[in-house]
Amino acid sequence: MVDYGLGFDTGGTYTDAVIVDMASGEVVCSSKSLTTRNDLSLGIKGSIEGFDPELFKDVKMVSLSSTLATNSIVEGKGCRVALIAVGREFDRSIPVDEYICIKGGHKLNGTEKEPLDEEAAAGFLKSVKGKVDGVAITSYLSVRNPEHENRLFEITKEILDVPIVCGHQLSSSLGFNERTVTCVMNARLIPIIKELIVSVKAVMSNVGIDAPLMIVKGDGSIMGENIALQRPIETILSGPAASLIGAKNLTGIQDAIVMDMGGTTTDIGILRNGTPRLEKEGAVIGGKRTRVLAAEIATSGIGGDSRIMVNGKDLKLASIRVVPLCIASTKWPCISEKLKKAADAKPRFIPACLDENKITQEVEFFIKLKNIDATFLTDDDRKFLEAITDEPKSLTEINDTLGIHPYGLNVPKMEELGMIQRIGFTPTDLLHAEGSYVEFDAEASRNGAIHQAKKMGIDTDEFIALAKNAVIEKISSELLKKLFFEETKCMDPDVITKDLMEKAITGKDGLDYSCSIKLNKPIIGIGAPVRAYFPKVAEIFGTELVLSKYSHVGNAVGAITGNIIESIDILIIPFKGEGGAEDPRCTLFASFGKMEFDKYSEAIEYAKKKGEEVVSERALAAGADRFEIRFETKDKKFGFGDEYGGSVLIETTLTVTAVGKPKEFKVREVSSYYSDLDRKWDV
Repeated sequence: MVDYGLGFDTGGTYTDAVIVDMASGEVVCSSKSLTTRNDLSLGIKGSIEGFDPELFKDVKMVSLSSTLATNSIVEGKGCRVALIAVGREFDRSIPVDEYICIKGGHKLNGTEKEPLDEEAAAGFLKSVKGKVDGVAITSYLSVRNPEHENRLFEITKEILDVPIVCGHQLSSSLGFNERTVTCVMNARLIPIIKELIVSVKAVMSNVGIDAPLMIVKGDGSIMGENIALQRPIETILSGPAASLIGAKNLTGIQDAIVMDMGGTTTDIGILRNGTPRLEKEGAVIGGKRTRVLAAEIATSGIGGDSRIMVNGKDLKLASIRVVPLCIASTKWPCISEKLKKAADAKPRFIPACLDENKITQEVEFFIKLKNIDATFLTDDDRKFLEAITDEPKSLTEINDTLGIHPYGLNVPKMEELGMIQRIGFTPTDLLHAEGSYVEFDAEASRNGAIHQAKKMGIDTDEFIALAKNAVIEKISSELLKKLFFEETKCMDPDVITKDLMEKAITGKDGLDYSCSIKLNKPIIGIGAPVRAYFPKVAEIFGTELVLSKYSHVGNAVGAITGNIIESIDILIIPFKGEGGAEDPRCTLFASFGKMEFDKYSEAIEYAKKKGEEVVSERALAAGADRFEIRFETKDKKFGFGDEYGGSVLIETTLTVTAVGKPKEFKVREVSSYYSDLDRKWDV
């Protein structure tokens, strides 16, 4: 009897799928399909269409990593949320549909700051009935005493039949605004993650897979679908975290730099002792700091779908994502014909432009995606949108047929709002044009390269080599920035640093000095195009590049090979003036409440016992079978030296963690946290 795991990764461009032998960890088969953003289930279904259906009978677990939560937050998507803020005003830039600030909250020592205004809360909740799809509750210093949030949870449950999220359930760290952001984002994401789970389970049902579904968290661990519905915010940065876990499991290397080059971005992370380095302060998403523990990932806008253009006679790279010519021409054959004409003709003179958004390319085309009745649209904009409704057209064509100058159109704004999609020359086209990677229409890519080379006045192969080198230098620069940050915690290189970086990357000598930088860790490459670009990057920095046979689906491997990890932080603080005593009286603060003890030793003993109970319960709920419990104690002390009486204990943080593998169900779980609200999702 063989037990298989099926892993998915839904990225910005591709949806990857792998089947892994759960006993040996060996990849049985793998596949890719283009991600269908309008309906993720289509891309998920497409990614496994080539698999032997007989394998599905032995699949005992399915696991998914996805950029859905991150993208939804950045794009401002989600359900309608009401926020109850207790004891303090919140940052009004946090997007909520309805809100109220009421009296209540606690002090640092866990005592009540002022009584909770239950009457105001109940009145507010009755007023938003039918207007919101979820409620977020955040109380000042609830991490020191959650009683006000817990009471509001009960009141909300009595009045509204919607998901309810409390701040202390998601974080034990101080920071009212950060906890509020996390709480609101979590509430907004619940229906989005629910829809994703419905899509995946529909595909599972259609192919006869009867197994539990796991979701990858931002720290690289995994959780069951029921926990994902409670805490969807924890799935942010799920895809990049999965690449780190996949890299470790595919190569067996414990300490390495992991570089994942996808369609839209290149993500760079560090493996230390086999685990991702985590952002202790919480991930920053959509420009806002959260209290979500996630892998510390540097994301750069250079990927297989990045825009490559010629501005005057200069080659330029932009982080904007465009559809590669080779892919677009398979969907719209007219593009192939237009590219052939462009390759055969003499390029038109188009002056250089300082604004890269306005650089006009004869080999770039636009197609309309959706209608938005925006106030900025001019008559020319509307004519342009009508002209590209059924067939992609270049701005040159629009100028020739409609007499509208490209600079007269609000293309950047329409692109930003998702009204139109740009099609253009990309690093993926580079590989198709040179013949090193051919998955789609290589002739379209070659003709695009011929045209761009003519514009620069150079040979086609020379253009391809020049563009590839520009991509490699961009990746190398982003890698150095990430490593500099790891060492110095400084984000922005100064003029001198930039000069040293350029010399190290290009190998060019200056007037009086040169520079080289050697990495002391190997680079593990993840993603489809890594074999084309990463060997030169590793060579520049004098290190080893490690590529697995399944590097192209490393994220999906990470999705199915992760551990379940659940932890809780418990804070113990001695009574004022008693930190120097041998066994002082103290106060315990945790998500399960505030308690006082006559002895520090009793508090530690209770914290370990209660913490183990909490994380064990969470691990079982997350889908773990067997797991181990780990304890980590960190003391914060103020030292006077032995001759002055030794050190005084300020506080102790006890972290209790459960680590284990998912159980391999033979009967699929059919219940979830919100199944009593809506049973229809359980396909």
